[in-house]
Amino acid sequence: MKADSQKKDTEKITLRQTLSLNYRAFLLLKKACPGTYLSSFLCAAAGAVSPYVGIWISARILNELAGARDPGRLQSLVLLALASGALLALGNALLNRWKSYCQAPYWYQVNKLYRDKLLKMDFQALDDQKTFELYSQIKQLDQWAGWGLIRIRPCFETLIRCLAGIVSAAALTVSLFTLQVPSSAGSLTLLNHPLAVLAVAVLLAAVTFLSPVCHTRAGQIEAKQDSQTLMENRAFGFYGYMATHDRSRSLDVRIYNQQKICRHFFYQNQFLPGGTLARAAAGPIGLLHTLGSALSVVFTGIIYVFTCLKAWAGAFGVGNVTQYIGTVTALSQNISTLLQTLGEMRSNARFLGTTFAFLDIPNNMYQGSLTTEKRSDRRYQVEFRDVSFKYPGTDAWALRHVSLKFQLGRRLAVVGQNGSGKTTFIKLLCRLYDPTEGQILLNGIDIRKYRYDDYIAIFSVVFQDFQLLALPLGQNIATSLDYDRELAEQCLEKAGFSCRLEEMKKGLDTCLYRNFENDGIEVSGGEAQKLAIARALYKDAPFIILDEPTAALDPMAEMEIYQKFDQIAGDKTAVYISHRLSSCRFCDEIVVFDQGRLVQQGTHEGLLSDQEGKYSQLWNAQAQYYQT
Repeated sequence: MKADSQKKDTEKITLRQTLSLNYRAFLLLKKACPGTYLSSFLCAAAGAVSPYVGIWISARILNELAGARDPGRLQSLVLLALASGALLALGNALLNRWKSYCQAPYWYQVNKLYRDKLLKMDFQALDDQKTFELYSQIKQLDQWAGWGLIRIRPCFETLIRCLAGIVSAAALTVSLFTLQVPSSAGSLTLLNHPLAVLAVAVLLAAVTFLSPVCHTRAGQIEAKQDSQTLMENRAFGFYGYMATHDRSRSLDVRIYNQQKICRHFFYQNQFLPGGTLARAAAGPIGLLHTLGSALSVVFTGIIYVFTCLKAWAGAFGVGNVTQYIGTVTALSQNISTLLQTLGEMRSNARFLGTTFAFLDIPNNMYQGSLTTEKRSDRRYQVEFRDVSFKYPGTDAWALRHVSLKFQLGRRLAVVGQNGSGKTTFIKLLCRLYDPTEGQILLNGIDIRKYRYDDYIAIFSVVFQDFQLLALPLGQNIATSLDYDRELAEQCLEKAGFSCRLEEMKKGLDTCLYRNFENDGIEVSGGEAQKLAIARALYKDAPFIILDEPTAALDPMAEMEIYQKFDQIAGDKTAVYISHRLSSCRFCDEIVVFDQGRLVQQGTHEGLLSDQEGKYSQLWNAQAQYYQT
C-alpha cells in the first residue's frame, strides 16, 4: 500500500514542480556553500566548450592538408592549435583546482543544514517519531543512491555542461545542413532538398529523444524501489553490523547465538541476486538501459551516412567530415544527457519533498522576550497552576490538573510508578514542552513570556540517559574548551570523583574513552553518573534536577551521594526524581504522582502516616526487600 502511494506521488510530480523543488534546493545550497556553484558553473562550461575549439582547428588543418597544403597557413593553424590547447588546458586545470577547493567542505555543509535544523528545532518536534522517520529516510536515501540534496550539485554541473555543449556543437553543426551539394553530383543533389534535410533532422531528433526516455524510465523504476530499500537498509544497518560495530551488544550476541539473525539480514536483502532490485536490474532496468545505448549507436550510424554522402558529393572537404561527425554526435549526446538529467531531477524531486518536509518543520513554541532576573539571592519561585498535558498525537492525558508551588532553596523529591507522570513533569518544568492547559509561572510570570535560552539557563539537569563526550575530563565537566580548572575540581570533589581524579596522571586533561586518544580512560556507569552530577554543578544554575542520580551507583557510592546531598545542592532548589523511596528521606518535601495526577504532597513521616495513601503503599511494597 505504501509503495503504491509513493508511485502515485511520483506520477503526480509535474515538470513545474520538479523545477521548483530543484531550484529551491539550488538556492539553499548556493547560500550554504558559497563559491561551490560558481566554480562548478565556470568549470563545467569551460570543460564543455574546450573540445570544440580543437575540433574546429583540426578540421581546418585536415582541409588544408587535403587541399592547397600552404606551408604558411599550416604553420599558423598548428601554432594556433598548440597555443589554444595549452591555454585551455591551463585554464581548465586552474578552474578544476578552484572547484576542488570550493567543494571540499560541500558534504559537511549539506549535513550541517540537517544538524542546524535539529539543534534549533523545538524539542517537542525533535522528540516526535515522525521527525526521526523523516531524518532517517533522508540519510538512508543519501547513502543508498545519493538521492536528495546531495544530488543537486552533480545535476547542476551536468546541466551546465550539456547546455554549453549544445550551444557549441550547434554552432559548428549548422553548416552541415546549409552547405549545398554541387549540381554536378547527379542524384546526390537530392540531399539539398528541404524534405531530405528535414527527414534526417527528424530522424536524428527522434533517436536523440528516445534514448534518454529509456534511461529516465529505468531510473524511475529504480527510484520506486525506495520504500522497500529503506526498510531493508535499516535492517541491514542494524543487524548486519550489530556484532561488529556495537560493543554493548557483543555479550548478548555470543551468549544467545544472535549471529544467525545477523547473517540472515546481512545476506537476505534486495540488493543481492534474487532480490527485487536485483530482479528489476536484470529485467526492465537493464533492458531499458540497453535499448537507450542501442539507440545512441543507431544515431551515430545515421550521421555517419549523411555526412559521408555529402562529403562524397563535394559539399565540403574531408576535414569537415571529422568536424560534423564529432559535433553532431556530441550534440545528440548532450541533448540526451540533458533530457536524462531532467528525468533524474524529476525522480529526485520526490526525495527533495521529503527533505523539505523535514527542513520546514515549524517551531510552534512561543518565544518570549523577557529576560530572567539574575538574582544573587537565587529567589526564584516556580508554580504549576492547574497544569494538564497530553503528548502530540495522543488522546491520553500524561498530566492532569497539577498544581504545585516550589519551596525555594529546599529539596523536593518526585516519586511514583513508571508512567505516573514524573518525567513529563520535569519536561514541562524545563520547558521542553508547553502545557496543554494551565500555566507554569516563574516569579509570578508565565514562563512562555521569558526568552527560551534565558529560562532554561536556570536549570541544571542530570538526565537518566545522560551522555558524556570523548573529550578531556575538564572539558566534559565545563562543556567548554576554556574553563575554570579550580571550579571543575571542586565540582568533581562534591560529586565524589576526587579519588579517581587523583589516580589520573593527566588530571583534568585525561581524555574520556578511546575514540580519539589511545590513552583515553573508560569509566564505569557509576563514575559516569558522578561526572554528570559534577557537570550539573559546574553550570551553577539556581535549580538542579536529578533524575535517578544514583541508579548506576553501588550502595557505598549511593550512601556517599546522599550524605553529601546538602553540600551538592548548596543554596539551589533541588528536584530529585527516584524510584527508591528510601533515598527520599533526606528531602524536605515529597510529591507523589499516580496516573498523571499529583495525589500526595508532604514529608516522608507525614506521608507514611497516611496508611491508605499511595506513598505508604509504595513504601511498604519496597520495604519487604529491605527487611529480608
